[in-house]
Amino acid sequence: MQIQLQTICVPLDFSDTSAAALSYAKALADAFHAKLHLLHVLVNWFPDGDFPVNPQVYVELEKSARKQLDNQLTNQESQKYQAHLELVSGTSEFVEIVRYARDRKIDLIVMGTHGRGPIAHMLMGSVAEKVVRKAPCPVLTVRHPEHEFVMP
Repeated sequence: MQIQLQTICVPLDFSDTSAAALSYAKALADAFHAKLHLLHVLVNWFPDGDFPVNPQVYVELEKSARKQLDNQLTNQESQKYQAHLELVSGTSEFVEIVRYARDRKIDLIVMGTHGRGPIAHMLMGSVAEKVVRKAPCPVLTVRHPEHEFVMP
């Protein structure tokens, strides 16, 4: 069986772990000559789910997220990877990531996972774990930034 990756999606939350995932994705994109899709999900509800984010606050969050997303790749990298930088809004990160991957026929998702303790994991779950279970394609999870590729 020959593996062909044409599109790689990297969901970003702008943490060190998602930066490590982006490094992996760029290396894979180089190896497979694949396009990169950088995705940030802007949650439009407060974490406790009681009420939506204030529209004025949301506009500021959106501006900040757009700026951070635009700074993830250099202009040269954007061209090299034929990058798509997407900011989507929704009530659930994992639902939007899975929807994006399905709608755009993504071949691989590369994402960071935060090593929460067992109690926090039990209470909040893991976005990465839910994506792994529901994604229409393989998912590579990256745990810690210190495990990035080492270039010779």
